[in-house]
Amino acid sequence: MLAPRRARLKPPTGKVELPLSSNPPATRLHIKDGLPAGGALALDAAQAHRLLHVLRLGAGAAVIGFNEQDGEWLCRLAVPGRGKATLLPERQLRPAAAAEADLWLVFAPIKRARLDWLVEKATELGVAALVPVWTERAQPERVNRDRLVALAVAAAEQSERLSVPAVHEPQPLGRVLAAWPAARRLMLCDETGGGAPIAAALAGWPPAAPAALLVGPEGGFTERELDALGKLPIVTRVGLGPRVLRAETAALAALAVFQAVAGDGGRVRPR
Repeated sequence: MLAPRRARLKPPTGKVELPLSSNPPATRLHIKDGLPAGGALALDAAQAHRLLHVLRLGAGAAVIGFNEQDGEWLCRLAVPGRGKATLLPERQLRPAAAAEADLWLVFAPIKRARLDWLVEKATELGVAALVPVWTERAQPERVNRDRLVALAVAAAEQSERLSVPAVHEPQPLGRVLAAWPAARRLMLCDETGGGAPIAAALAGWPPAAPAALLVGPEGGFTERELDALGKLPIVTRVGLGPRVLRAETAALAALAVFQAVAGDGGRVRPR
């Protein structure tokens, strides 16, 4: 008995329209100096190496340069010599940034991998400054400020913000508080349950008021530190819910709530 012959599938008639793939997004590059239209901006060795040898871009490639003062610009890459790169700004894509939430993150340094992650995500969440402080229970880890700056710049480039947060050198908490600006409120993330829920504490927060969030080390603040902080008129103790959070989780949870309730979480992302 012969097996039935399989019907051959005929190719469809007519032209098949395939979806067109969009061009890959242009590389964003933070430029500290000005971005004047019609000018030329020589890049430093690290930026030139990234564009020419890591990303393998050639002359004429589109690069988006940005900074807080000049906004975001479409630029073209020029290669005037071996290993050298120059940006030629063509037109402005976005004006200088509207005022972002003036929010600092004050935190006790943690282990390197988690600290890198914290700096990256805090930058994405829009912090204006990263202020590491030594507390009584903070682990004596070496903090490489240059590395943290590089991480903050990369996160700003990826998240399409126009500013890069300032990264401070680590200092003892007492020294930071001694020079604290009187107009900036400090919200102490208190894991002991001694503060009001953070969302309730932020209700009625003045728009654009300068603020800071303080997160302690893995072991938490000592009773002596909590007592000293509680006596300062600038400090508000807040809680982050019923669970005990790791230091980096607490920092990002507090940042997310602040931005949603009192920061720029209500703004729409520009197209």
